[in-house]
Amino acid sequence: MPPEPFVLLSDRRIDAVEAGESGEPLVDVGAVPELRLDRRYADSDGAFGHLRDGVVSRLLDAQAALPDGLRFLVIEGYRPLDRQQSIFDGYLRELGERHPEWAPERVYVEATKFVSPVHVAPHSTGGAVDLTLCADDGTEIDMGTEVDATPVASADACFTGADNISGVARRHRDILITALTSVGMVNYPTEWWHWSFGERYWAFTTGADRTRYAPIRLPAAAVPR
Repeated sequence: MPPEPFVLLSDRRIDAVEAGESGEPLVDVGAVPELRLDRRYADSDGAFGHLRDGVVSRLLDAQAALPDGLRFLVIEGYRPLDRQQSIFDGYLRELGERHPEWAPERVYVEATKFVSPVHVAPHSTGGAVDLTLCADDGTEIDMGTEVDATPVASADACFTGADNISGVARRHRDILITALTSVGMVNYPTEWWHWSFGERYWAFTTGADRTRYAPIRLPAAAVPR
């Protein structure tokens, strides 16, 4: 199998990034009228709808640069560490059962194309957001795959630079990329919908010497409202 042309969250260089913490609070996206929050992953404590203040500011600036008639649809933000661990463990098991011929090391690496190991998880810092584009009425537009399509199920069409999507979807992804990179956010290249700022993957990608956001070690019930 040829090497991947991008760095995955399983790469030890991500884990080696020094953790810093700015102390920025989590903000409830549902209380920001300019942003539309989808509730497909809503949890009882509302953790999913929170992001660091600096990320919310960047989303507002990026949204203002979108073409008329388009806006962001925020799917998921902060994810408590225990929830992150559960999702990672579940996908690791799924891949192992689907591909018993894979060595454990490969199963682990392949899993990190879709979900992060908890010790470097961007979502658990409040600095990562899963989002898509929608029309003003909330109707999602064609991005080539659904949000959270797995590499296995989508034949890697979930990869941001995938070439097995339509020209229309490619143009829509390019709009998303242009808007979010213009405000300093970075994409995880196996997931077109995943963007972050201030956490380890962002720091590695941008050459920052440390993170701005460390993991927020709060139980889900303690998420600020």
